[in-house]
Amino acid sequence: MHHEQVRRRRQTTAATDESAGDGTERLHHRVYVVRLAHPRHPDVRDCYYVGMTGLTAQERFENHKAGVKAAAVVRRYGLELAYEWFDDIPPMTFADAAQCEPTLADELRDRGFVVFGPTNRPPPPAPPRARRRASKKR
Repeated sequence: MHHEQVRRRRQTTAATDESAGDGTERLHHRVYVVRLAHPRHPDVRDCYYVGMTGLTAQERFENHKAGVKAAAVVRRYGLELAYEWFDDIPPMTFADAAQCEPTLADELRDRGFVVFGPTNRPPPPAPPRARRRASKKR
């Protein structure tokens, strides 16, 4: 898809995104998973990127590869959509997708995969900082 077509599609989608016109949210956001060929983990562990979109998963993947609102890791290393991890998840509201995205990413991490994407987990504590000694003046 040409960049201009991608932009035009995104603009028309954004105009109709949030409501169905009757005050209810449309169920059109999806979470998706991209299989990555990451050079730090070749043939060792499967690598994935988890995201969410108001487009179809295929359209979003094409946008990543074309550099439109792209995650660098998907643009550089994205191979294909990993439908086995998200195909049975139905469309949902934006708020539900925003909760589902990190949950799916954490589930894949728990299975031992390398995952790029959000998490629901708290960040690890920062390591203690070494104290600097005062230098002795001679």
